[in-house]
Amino acid sequence: MPKMKTKSGAKKRFKLTASGKVKASQAGKRHGMVKRTKSFIRNARGTTVLCDADAKIVKQFLPNG
Repeated sequence: MPKMKTKSGAKKRFKLTASGKVKASQAGKRHGMVKRTKSFIRNARGTTVLCDADAKIVKQFLPNG
């Protein structure tokens, strides 16, 4: 059996927490900041934990954690 490969795009974008949740950076901050509200920009700082449905998909791409 060949080894399971990690998707290299996923390993650059996501990290797994110790409890097994998937951590990702906040979306919507690449361009178009003029039309975003100040509160949106403030709330989109840092990282967030993905919902269970999205985390299930990402975990398939990161078989070794």
